[in-house]
Amino acid sequence: MAIIDFFDRGWRINPQGVAYIQDGHEHGFQQVGELSCQVANGLLASGFAGQSKGAVWAKNDVAAWTCTLGLWRANLCWIPISASNAAEENHYLLETFDCEVLFFQQQFASVIAELQPRLPKVMLWICLDGDAPEVQGARSLADWTRDQPVSRPELPVDLDNVVMLSSTGGTTGKPKGVMNTHRSLQTFCAHFMLSCRYDGAEYPVNLAAAPMTHTSGILSLPCTARGGTVVIVTKPDPAVLLGAIPQYRVTEFFLPPTVIYRLLEVPGLKDKVDFSSLRYLMYGAAPMSIEKLKQAIEVFGPIMTGGYGQTECPASIAFLPPDEHFTDGRIASDERLSSVGRPNPLVRVEIMDDENRILENGATGEICVRGDLVMKGYYKAPDKTAETIIDGWLHTGDVGHIDAEGYLHITDRKKDMIISGGFNVYPSEVEQVLWGHPAVQDCAVIGVPHPEWGETVKAVVELNAGKSVTAEELVALCKEKLGSIKAPKSVDFVESLPRSPVGKVLKKDLRATYWQNSDRKI
Repeated sequence: MAIIDFFDRGWRINPQGVAYIQDGHEHGFQQVGELSCQVANGLLASGFAGQSKGAVWAKNDVAAWTCTLGLWRANLCWIPISASNAAEENHYLLETFDCEVLFFQQQFASVIAELQPRLPKVMLWICLDGDAPEVQGARSLADWTRDQPVSRPELPVDLDNVVMLSSTGGTTGKPKGVMNTHRSLQTFCAHFMLSCRYDGAEYPVNLAAAPMTHTSGILSLPCTARGGTVVIVTKPDPAVLLGAIPQYRVTEFFLPPTVIYRLLEVPGLKDKVDFSSLRYLMYGAAPMSIEKLKQAIEVFGPIMTGGYGQTECPASIAFLPPDEHFTDGRIASDERLSSVGRPNPLVRVEIMDDENRILENGATGEICVRGDLVMKGYYKAPDKTAETIIDGWLHTGDVGHIDAEGYLHITDRKKDMIISGGFNVYPSEVEQVLWGHPAVQDCAVIGVPHPEWGETVKAVVELNAGKSVTAEELVALCKEKLGSIKAPKSVDFVESLPRSPVGKVLKKDLRATYWQNSDRKI
């Protein structure tokens, strides 16, 4: 299937239904579908051929997402950019990824006007919600689409056409462009629809609380394909998010662990909010504390849904469904909860050593993936692609193992591993212990320079509001659980850790503060 076919499937199933709700306003499948057709026909009339590239600079918004659907309907490639990025970061992505069409909200017009002279490849500028005279040549979406037909353009589609050119997280340097295709995204949708099940007569309700330019966008597609409704949250406000769940009878949504931690700190949350409609509360994008996962099960119910994916393998390498968080009616062991679930059915996952040999179950090595979920490659970077995809296997850069029951465990990123005095220390193992302390909200464990050992283990910790703990107490806890080698040798306390838009801690940025005066590279 082409990626737009998932929207059209829902349009056919529920033609009079509500596709999206934003700020209390309903947008029907017919309304959104026809506007996406007008956008696609406008792009084709403007001369943009298949595989041309377009972006949407906006916060979570129905019109913005409809333009993304329009790009796909014209078989163009969408460049996801975040409204929370610095202007220079978005300029880098738009210019490096050869953007030719830019849709944008009026509130970003002045920033875009400043960047416009340095974006010579952009040929079409469309303001979503009004006029933008400061952007030279810009037209309003309403004016630009007014005379375009609402009929669906029928275009030949190659499943290996690139339809999403996403940036890597930027946690290890300048982001690379990940080329995902109709094939890789349809595989994601198939995985999700197989794993998160509904009866044929049910219309799911998906809450898009995180940025739709990241996981929430593609996670909305399976809901739409079932004729369901996507409730779009425009402000990252916990009160708005929590209020939307009972108001719209939300059945599924995704949150990064850091946001779940903050919700768990809301006093009396379980009694304040009706979570009875929820079927799947998905967590991922970063490791989750086992202790906080248990708390979440107590508060939200047996609906926690774990997953593992990468930009290079979108959102669905492995899946831990709600029922597998339990064994014989009780919360499963820490061993099970520490996993990301079993690999999904349309991919093959193996653990490999540094010579690209497949290891036996239980052995630790690099997690490698093969199948239709894997990206086409990195944009204009054949050398990087060749380093990452070897003999058809995507080398994820994640270290882990598969246990005797087939559950996949992620130990850490290869680049995050700390080598101290010849011993390997995996930060996530230390972080799990620190997360278990009631005073710790979040933490990151990194290697910092040491004159004899090369590097040594440091913990950087955020505390829960009103809670306290000393560095000595945390070090002692880690020594008790892990031994002295793996225990942090120092602890720093911070108000907030540096994070990417999807909640991943930017360990490279964190390490830089400690390595800036070192003669070694990080």
